[in-house]
Amino acid sequence: MKIKEIINTILPTRRSKLFALVASGAICGLGFYTFYVSRAWSYLSDEPSTCVNCHIMGPYYATWKHSSHSRNATCNDCHVPHENAAKKWFFKGMDGMRHAAVFMMRGEPQVIQAIDESAEVIMNNCIRCHTQLNTEFVNTGRIDHEMAMAGEGKACWDCHREVPHGGSNSLSSTPSAIVPYPKTNTPDWLKEMLK
Repeated sequence: MKIKEIINTILPTRRSKLFALVASGAICGLGFYTFYVSRAWSYLSDEPSTCVNCHIMGPYYATWKHSSHSRNATCNDCHVPHENAAKKWFFKGMDGMRHAAVFMMRGEPQVIQAIDESAEVIMNNCIRCHTQLNTEFVNTGRIDHEMAMAGEGKACWDCHREVPHGGSNSLSSTPSAIVPYPKTNTPDWLKEMLK
């Protein structure tokens, strides 16, 4: 069958074709608008200011920015796996979608804690960056996340609770922090209408 015949079989009348065209345009338009409003392109970078697209991340950005880690590490250096590109992008996509779903449903807790999958990635990245320190200077050996969860050692943050975000991050812990929140995408006419 040719494409035209398939279309005529699925959409036999002119009215159904017009409806399909309008519906497709609306779906594409909403998709592009969502892409624009969510700043989806920014998540393709390793820029830390991307994390504050969601205002709930402000305290974490502010405390990271004032830590020693901000000189050498971005958010993705600690929070995304680095074994290979496929694993990095898959994890980044899945974690981002989970964050978006929790945020959209207003399910974010007062203090954010890493889930097990994220905690494993974070600890593996601590080990990756601090291998020489752990094996030569401090001689703690290599304790991975699974061993720490099994009680065969401590997770990095059991001793280094304040690194790099400080110990008590919450939605109200850094009220006066200067954070590069993005400008709103809300059009002026809509702001005026909502006043």
